Amino acid sequence: MNFPDNLKYTKDHEWVLVNGETATIGITEFAQGELGDIVYVEIETVGEELGQHDVFGTVEAVKTVSDLFMPVTGVVLEKNPAIDANPESVNKDPYGEGWMIKVAIANPSELAGLMSAADYKAMIGQ
Repeated sequence: MNFPDNLKYTKDHEWVLVNGETATIGITEFAQGELGDIVYVEIETVGEELGQHDVFGTVEAVKTVSDLFMPVTGVVLEKNPAIDANPESVNKDPYGEGWMIKVAIANPSELAGLMSAADYKAMIGQ
């Protein structure tokens, strides 16, 4: 499995790519593998300020629906328009075309509480 070193990770299996005051967020390769074939992603929080650990959307797979949690407090700036028509991109390219949202980071100090790739791998037993 692939866990890029330039990303931060959460215990809820989201990844975070920090670019200045903005973060791109998606789910990890491990998470998409556990969920199976993703058929729908619902994100209706664009424009909202959400706290760390708040639900920003849901991902629906063939067998289950799972909540998506905010890794950091911030305003949801945009969602990935491509995942509406192609939710399977989350399975095929979770760190690229399958990203979910972009967020304006409200509290950068929360980033220090996220895991490195090595810590995340240890948590999932990789």
